[in-house]
Amino acid sequence: MDPSKFGKESERYAFLVTYYDSLAGFDREYHLLYYTFDETIEMYDVKTKRVFLKRSKYPEVALKDLYKGAIVTINSRQLKVTEYSDDFTKNNFGSKKKYTLAMIKPDGVVHMGEIIDRICKEGFQISKMKMTQLSVELAQKFYAVHKEKSFYNTLVAYMTSGPIVALELVAENAVAKWRELIGPTDCVQARQVAPNSIRALFATDKTHNAVHGSDSDENAEIESKFFFDSKGEIPATATFENCSLAIILPHIVSEKAAIGQIILDIQKYGLDISALELFSLGKTDASDFLEVYRGVTPDFQKMVLNLCSGPIIAMEVTSKQSIDVVTTLRKVCGPPDPELAQALRPDTIRAKYGVDKIRNAIHCTDLEDDGVLEVEFFFNLMQQ
Repeated sequence: MDPSKFGKESERYAFLVTYYDSLAGFDREYHLLYYTFDETIEMYDVKTKRVFLKRSKYPEVALKDLYKGAIVTINSRQLKVTEYSDDFTKNNFGSKKKYTLAMIKPDGVVHMGEIIDRICKEGFQISKMKMTQLSVELAQKFYAVHKEKSFYNTLVAYMTSGPIVALELVAENAVAKWRELIGPTDCVQARQVAPNSIRALFATDKTHNAVHGSDSDENAEIESKFFFDSKGEIPATATFENCSLAIILPHIVSEKAAIGQIILDIQKYGLDISALELFSLGKTDASDFLEVYRGVTPDFQKMVLNLCSGPIIAMEVTSKQSIDVVTTLRKVCGPPDPELAQALRPDTIRAKYGVDKIRNAIHCTDLEDDGVLEVEFFFNLMQQ
C-alpha cells in the first residue's frame, strides 16, 4: 500500500527492526509502523505475521528517533532499525535522513560542551558518540588518504596528542549541514567568511582547527565504521582513578537541548570529563547497574525502566585538582528530587533540567567507594 494515496490520516512510515533474543540465541525481526497523524506505532512479527504490539501511543519513540542504524527501546526491548521496509518510507523519509562523522579534535575537547551544545541547537541527532585516544597506528589508518602529503606526519602527531570525541550525527543532508556549521579548514578564512562557525570560534590554525567533518556520504560511512564498528579497536579513555560516574538520562538525550549545557555545568566546577560514550541499555544491564538501589528505594523498578527507555550518555568525571570528585559532582547535580533542588539549590543540574524524581536529568555516583565500580561498569564491562 502507498500511504500517500489515502491522505494524512493513513500516512505512515514502515521500518524493519531486529531484536536479539538472548534466550533463543538469534535476532527476531519485526515490522514497525509509525503513523504520523496520531503519533501511534504498531509492530508485526515478520516470521509469524502476527501482531506483536497493537497500535497505540508510545511517546518514548518519536519519528525523529527512527532512521537506519538507530536503536530504540520499546517495552524494555532494544530494537535496531535495519531497513526502511517500503518504497514510501525510502522515498519520503529514508532518502532525507543521512548521517555524517563529526570529530572533536584534541584542541577542541576543552570546548566540548559548547560544541555539543551547538550541534544540538542546530538540529542534529547524536546517534553515536565516544571519547577515545588515537594511537599512532589508528591515526595513520584514519588519515591514510593523506599519506603522501607534506603535512601527514604533523597531522598524525597532533591527532595523537590528546583525546578526541567521535560522533555520528543524523540530519537531512547531514554532510553538507555539518561542513557548513564547522566552516572552512583555515580558521583565519573561517573568521572572515563564517564568523559564527565552530572553527571561527574555537580553532587556532589549519591543523589545530577544533573539529573534523566527512566530505561525502561515502566517506561518512567509511569513517563512522572506523570508530563505531571496530569492536575492541577503539579504546575508551577512562582512568578509573579518583573518579565518579555521571549519566545523562534518556529524556535529556532524546530532547537534546541540554546535553552540552550539562557538560558545561560539570566543567565549570573544576571537573574534567575523562571518558564519554553513548549507550543503549537493555533491561538486564540497567537492572544490574542499579542493583545497589534494589530494596533501598521503592522507585527501583521505575529507575530501571527509565534507564533503558532510550540512549544515555555515560561519563567518567575526574579532576586535576585535589578535590573529592564524587562529593563535588553530587553537589553539581543537586538533590535527586528536582522540586527540592529548585527550592534549595536552583543552580544545580537537576533543578534546571529535571522533570521528576525518576527523570531528574542526571545520575551521579552517591558513595565515594562506588565511583570506580560504576565507571568500570560502563568503560570496562560494557566494552567487552
